[in-house]
Amino acid sequence: MKKFNEQITLEFESSLAYRQLAIEADEQDLTGFGSWLRHQADEEIVHANKFIDHVVDRGNHAEIGAINAPVVRAGLSPLEIFEESLANEIKVSNAIRDLYRETEAAGDLDSRPLLNWFVDEQIEEEATVSEIIGRIKLIGNDGAGLLRLDAELGSRSVGTTEA
Repeated sequence: MKKFNEQITLEFESSLAYRQLAIEADEQDLTGFGSWLRHQADEEIVHANKFIDHVVDRGNHAEIGAINAPVVRAGLSPLEIFEESLANEIKVSNAIRDLYRETEAAGDLDSRPLLNWFVDEQIEEEATVSEIIGRIKLIGNDGAGLLRLDAELGSRSVGTTEA
């Protein structure tokens, strides 16, 4: 279960990275981007909770390891904010794939449904952030276009960290 505990820690670290990126967006008065990024941060906590539940339900001890503070340079452009988001998602995806390979090698069939869900989720997350990056690149320096995208991302419905 050590690898699962590492994933739990990584999900919490990912949440903090999204929170810091939200701060960067909010400081540029891109509150829709900030809201979208905070929602992503909350979603990472939901993911951590799914892993915690899986570990506990199997009679093991879930443990959050040392959390590394996110390193996010101040003053990132909107494009850089979402490029950092994509890098974060790719890091999480790779860790989940590594966890999947390890559980498969160990013959841990009970983890397969959870990890299948996460593989699908990560494909979706990377695609969503990639689409946002593509749209920001299309917008370029068009302030009105950036504000429209900001409003669109800000309209995302709010969830809960207990989903």
